[in-house]
Amino acid sequence: MINLKGRDFLTLADFSREEIWYLLELARDLKMKQKAGIPHEILKGKTLAMIFQKASTRTRVSFEAAMFHLGGIAMFLSKNELQMGRGEPIEDTARVLARYVDGILIRTYSHQEVLDLAKYADVPVINGLTDDFHPTQALADLLTIWEHKGTIAGLKLAYIGDGNNVAHSLLLAGAIMGMEVTMACPEGYEPNAAVVAKAKALAENEQQIRIVREPTEAVKGAQVLYTDVWASMGQEKEAEERRRIFATYQINQELLSLAEPEAIVLHCLPAHRGEEITTEVIEGPQSVVFDEAENRMHAHKAILAALLG
Repeated sequence: MINLKGRDFLTLADFSREEIWYLLELARDLKMKQKAGIPHEILKGKTLAMIFQKASTRTRVSFEAAMFHLGGIAMFLSKNELQMGRGEPIEDTARVLARYVDGILIRTYSHQEVLDLAKYADVPVINGLTDDFHPTQALADLLTIWEHKGTIAGLKLAYIGDGNNVAHSLLLAGAIMGMEVTMACPEGYEPNAAVVAKAKALAENEQQIRIVREPTEAVKGAQVLYTDVWASMGQEKEAEERRRIFATYQINQELLSLAEPEAIVLHCLPAHRGEEITTEVIEGPQSVVFDEAENRMHAHKAILAALLG
């Protein structure tokens, strides 16, 4: 019997394949209950503090909706509403919030800030995104892949673009769940070498994880294609330079045609149409981008129910 109550959700590397499957099956069950109109208020009376140092659409709305559907309450705390923004040590914030709420979600820049929060809080801490990782997104991605392909292990995922926080979490997710992950990134924009090494260590064999230069090489034989924006939050000043460097790292119909005929396309959103992905692809029959966005809420429900329930 898998029991995740009280655990933190900081990166997928902290969980086994069996534990991730438990979360995916729980997410599917909760999704089916919602679609069928079956009450599932298993967190009634529970509270979630949501610290947002970075702006968000999907993370905020999906977690708030998830807590509401589960019968709990989510409290949005922006950087302007916290004493952390005025110099209060994070260990003090962690200790105080832990006496008020049953769990803490944080979306911020520094991953160390999440680690520190988890160290001092006596309640589960969920990483809603840092500059290094985006594990809640990756869980929703796995749920979407499973729904559309019927399996996860043995699939080939091709990621095209910047080796950012989303790429890092996909590497870990693929390694743990038995996918082959090939990432095509420009020179100097590869995923962090330590994360690549960690993914290879978690994989059944190192050949599961590859970093290449050419998008055409990455997508050959792929059943799943994935991309993200070329310039993430905090990189706005680099946007023009990145547009030049990443110009050939676009998922378009021509690139998609080199993948498996039934390949699906994912994007964590927001998308810059005409840059990393074309409108033709994101609106096309192989796109599951908006299923993926919906699955953020169902995956978040599973995380909240497992950790707080």
